[in-house]
Amino acid sequence: MKKLNWWLVLLAALGLGLTGSATVQAYHTYHQKAAALSVGSRRRVNDSHVHYVKAPKTYRHAKNTHGHNVIKHSRGSAITFKTKYLLPLPGYHKQAWGNPQSVTTNNRYLYVLYTPTAWHNRGRIVRYDMHKLNKLDLTPRQLQTAYASHAKAQLASHAAIKVGKPFETGHGQSLAYNWKNHHLYMWCDREKSAATPVNNYGYIKQIKASSLTPRYQIRFRLKHKHFAVPGGHVLTFDKQGRAYFWSRPTTHTVNIYRGSISRHHVKFHLTHQVLEHGPGTHVQSMAYNPHTKRIYLVADDSIASLPVSKLAGKGHLTKHNVKWTKFSSKREFEGLTFTKSGHAYLLCNHNPEILRGNRISW
Repeated sequence: MKKLNWWLVLLAALGLGLTGSATVQAYHTYHQKAAALSVGSRRRVNDSHVHYVKAPKTYRHAKNTHGHNVIKHSRGSAITFKTKYLLPLPGYHKQAWGNPQSVTTNNRYLYVLYTPTAWHNRGRIVRYDMHKLNKLDLTPRQLQTAYASHAKAQLASHAAIKVGKPFETGHGQSLAYNWKNHHLYMWCDREKSAATPVNNYGYIKQIKASSLTPRYQIRFRLKHKHFAVPGGHVLTFDKQGRAYFWSRPTTHTVNIYRGSISRHHVKFHLTHQVLEHGPGTHVQSMAYNPHTKRIYLVADDSIASLPVSKLAGKGHLTKHNVKWTKFSSKREFEGLTFTKSGHAYLLCNHNPEILRGNRISW
């Protein structure tokens, strides 16, 4: 980088009041002029067996803050999640790793995006090597104290953890792995307060797996005639590389968007089906199961799923295609991701942990 550019980065860092490990990452923004959204006719699907679950006013902390926890279904499709990893807290060099917002996997690594509350739309990605962690056979407590203890097991765990540098993330609920081109992507949904976007443009970043920082971002407008949305809060990809996100246009209904993200171009289509019954209050996550070829809409203590094949063309989704599971944990469901074999990993906050599902089809 030229000397002048380094000065610009330094001035930007000073203007943001960044100190210590918080640095500004330089990457290019591509401004897409072409329309990024198409909207056709819509029909309503009465998925009446999906029940809206209201998020609690106060989330519960994990029952066992230093041990194993269980989150079991209370209604709907059966699935039980059990603690697999208690995430390090505090993080490397006492970094704030207490507010994870999303998780994704490429089958070996779990990528967790953290956005500390005090950082205001900035965060970092931490990569966990599941192969190495499983070989070490750590207890959940040993991984949780990876940077708080100098014991042999904790020190050995450092080789399985890669820490990315901070960058502008927005809320951070959308980190996703594209199974076709093997890249990481995420929305940068900057907010001035919860669910209140800063502007009308959408921004999608491609993340370098080597550095866990952005390679570039695309700026575009999701607008079709009088229909417009500022961007998505969640993101997932199927095996063919198609991208998806979902939103709540009203308290109970759900819109599902399907599209593509290429080198410098984004295109989404509002699918023809509108679900009359969404899973819950907050749009927390979205996931694709390569084994069942279903996408999962995640709210707190409530998850609905449907086959991606029914969204193609004008859509053929019926209420019988939609599955639903309710839980009674009152935990905050931050993220969901699946391995190739269909094993589910659920990210929960308070205290941060990743739980593994006991079924591959649910």
